[in-house]
Amino acid sequence: MDTTELDLLAETLRKTMTSLSGTGLDEVLAGLGWAELLTEAREVAISTVFSLLGETGAHAPLINDVVLTAAGGEAGGTVALPYAGGWWVRWERTHQPSAALDPELPLHRAAGSEPVPLAEGRRALGWWLVGTAKAMLELARTHALERTQFGKPIASFQAVRHRLAETLVAIEGAEATLAASGDELGSLLAKAAAGQAALTAARHCQQVLGGIGFTAEHELHRHMRRALVLDGLLGSARELTREAGAALRENGRAPRLVEL
Repeated sequence: MDTTELDLLAETLRKTMTSLSGTGLDEVLAGLGWAELLTEAREVAISTVFSLLGETGAHAPLINDVVLTAAGGEAGGTVALPYAGGWWVRWERTHQPSAALDPELPLHRAAGSEPVPLAEGRRALGWWLVGTAKAMLELARTHALERTQFGKPIASFQAVRHRLAETLVAIEGAEATLAASGDELGSLLAKAAAGQAALTAARHCQQVLGGIGFTAEHELHRHMRRALVLDGLLGSARELTREAGAALRENGRAPRLVEL
């Protein structure tokens, strides 16, 4: 897939996700050939689609397809997925109400299951978290440019600029880690980095937005809830960091930079 085709695909998906979410988006993406794209251009499909889910605030049960096809199955079903704290959950392909932190997501507690391939699922969620972090950063950046205090845009204040810069650095670091991940350890570290970047974005962008960011009418709270839920799916940033450390201790060596 060349650059022109990729740009056209991204634009089409962005317009679709802006107007649809949940089962409606799931059905449309199936009609657009999501399953085929996942087979023919897997890495492009995962990075593009999941990043856009984060940036647009839409959601769809596509993580099921990534995990199922990685295990040799077919897209279109659901599978029990590990969640932070030792739980298992299932991302249903329905409109069923959820008791999760983010009620928009049909995410329900499930019985424990057999181990499932996690590497590609973690990379997919990593891209989703990066997209969500970008959405929060854009909201905060726009607010900082438009909001004035003492006759100046708050974007000119050093404290605000530092928060936005730290958020951008965290996002770009997570993107670089995701782009370089190719094995179990790399995917684990990439998901951890993306989760931490999203949490960093939530903290700093909330501070930049101030009181308006706490209101239910503002978009920030939706992205913050989404980031908290996605961070826990397939292992939180804290859990994965500890898991990586335990693996390094067991192996008795750390991979060289070239190996990462």
